[in-house]
Amino acid sequence: MSRVRVIRGWKHLPADDRGAALAMGSFDGVHRGHQKVIALAAKAAGQLGAPLGVITFDPHPRVYFRPQEPAFRLMQPDQQARALEALGVDILYVLPLDPELANMTDREFATRVLAEGLGARHVAVGFDNSFGKDRTGSPDTMRIYGGELGFGVSVAEPVSDNGGEKFSSTAVRDALREGRPQDAAAILGRPFAIEGVVQRGRQLGRKLGFPTANVALADYVTPRLGVYATRTRLPDGREIPGVANIGVNPTVDGVTTPLLEVWLFDFDEDIYDQVIETDLVAFLRPEEKFAGLDEMTTQVMADARIARDLLMPDFD
Repeated sequence: MSRVRVIRGWKHLPADDRGAALAMGSFDGVHRGHQKVIALAAKAAGQLGAPLGVITFDPHPRVYFRPQEPAFRLMQPDQQARALEALGVDILYVLPLDPELANMTDREFATRVLAEGLGARHVAVGFDNSFGKDRTGSPDTMRIYGGELGFGVSVAEPVSDNGGEKFSSTAVRDALREGRPQDAAAILGRPFAIEGVVQRGRQLGRKLGFPTANVALADYVTPRLGVYATRTRLPDGREIPGVANIGVNPTVDGVTTPLLEVWLFDFDEDIYDQVIETDLVAFLRPEEKFAGLDEMTTQVMADARIARDLLMPDFD
């Protein structure tokens, strides 16, 4: 469990839950651009002797305002809390994105939520942050409101590698949808990982010699369908290399929703109903339909050899 204190809401908070230096954003992925914003809030927290807080919204603004869009999440709440804890965050404020909040002007948001509700002592935002109804608030207006309302403001500049495309959650999603997990990892500062409960499947893989742990993609962004070299963390902290298919397994009828099916190498334990987290390390090939189970099994074994060579170069 994360040691980050999660506070849901902004109204009527006790004194101990107010007065933080805050980083504000959606922080889906907690990528290296997000980390810059949080670092600015952390610097202010140190100078002020204040807790370090992060503001996010539930549901994500994209879900609230554009519910028809396909799934896009880069992390689940528990993953986000762990990533924030690693950055030294003390408090995660999850603000309910409801009609009241969605209809506030930028000034109302700064006044009622940041100043009065959370008692913000400092607010750090990204260079492209927008807030308030119709997204009229900007870093410049935040600076104005901070001056009026008594909290400091800092703005993170774009972050990129060697002057390239700025780090963004959109760039991470694009990389994953195009089968470029290494590029996604470069932006995130760690591999993209799918976390979920191991489901009971048809156990076909076990019968064919490669038992798989099956995890629903839920509301994660759907990576390019195909085969990946992976590393999977178990609840006890062990990390197991493996090979996974993300897709609908077109050789076998009956699957219509993409699923993560990961074969953990040299592992044979019952982990049904346990929560595992699987890193996508490298994309090996697109998903394909085979003439039959024998052909599929031969290909899976070939995929496994490639994944072992990538993940376990000393494996003989």
